[in-house]
Amino acid sequence: MDLYKKLCEIAGADNVLKDEPMKKHTTFRIGGPADYFICPTDIEEIRGIVSVCRENSIPYYIMGNGSNLLVGDKGFRGVIIQVFKQMSKVYAEGDRVYAQAGALLSKTAATACEASLTGMEFASGIPGTLGGALRMNAGAYGGEMKQIVESAEVLTSDGEILCLTNEELGMGYRTSVIAKNDYVALSAVLKLEKGDQQEIRANMEDLKERRVAKQPLEFGSAGSTFKRPEGYFAGKLIQDSGMQGYRVGDAQVSEKHCGFVINRGNATAAEVMKLMNDVADKVEEKFGVRLEPEVRRIGEF
Repeated sequence: MDLYKKLCEIAGADNVLKDEPMKKHTTFRIGGPADYFICPTDIEEIRGIVSVCRENSIPYYIMGNGSNLLVGDKGFRGVIIQVFKQMSKVYAEGDRVYAQAGALLSKTAATACEASLTGMEFASGIPGTLGGALRMNAGAYGGEMKQIVESAEVLTSDGEILCLTNEELGMGYRTSVIAKNDYVALSAVLKLEKGDQQEIRANMEDLKERRVAKQPLEFGSAGSTFKRPEGYFAGKLIQDSGMQGYRVGDAQVSEKHCGFVINRGNATAAEVMKLMNDVADKVEEKFGVRLEPEVRRIGEF
């Protein structure tokens, strides 16, 4: 089978790239080439691509904006399916926001604000897409997706489309049924409340200022690098372990926020992994707590 030809038949040649550098598609700005990189435009294309991959035992990975992703320096052997700009429609109706999985959370929150709907302000500064946020139950500043998701449409690995309720999504700390069952998030309905547009906008602006002040947004990173251990804060543990500013090559524990590992320019995935292991070892040695990565890692390191 000519895989490239088949993928082009499904998604169109313009949407299928070969040997695509993944550093162009992750906020870490790190990662070697993916054999195939595809940007589908609808559900049927996703279903077709997944079906071809499964039938031929070809590894595939679904990504959004690449904001919580570290790709190995040797790249990814298989197919990367990016659900992003070509599947990013968002609109508000009544007290609900309807959004496709490729919509950025910032765009979705802005749409809610324009409709004077409150409840999504916490997500306005998170750099990921709705699909990624559903998968990991993204949260910030005391809010999380499970508080606002009414239902979500997903694609199973067998090609079945399901509409799952909030309860059926099983959203917990940085996880969901989507993650556990390897579903593809397609879209969601968010249930919000009517509010004062000026207050909503002011709240979003306040959160933005707090984020800019506390986070190293000027560098490539994948956001919070480690999960929050129960009863602790990862950044505080790292700081109290004396690892603030610790470097391995161009990978560094941010001096501004120890919960972030940043790319100072030309960091490799191997350097990031070495740094993460060193930090986890040091924290465990000092506090008896083993930090677990929050950033997802794929490909060949």
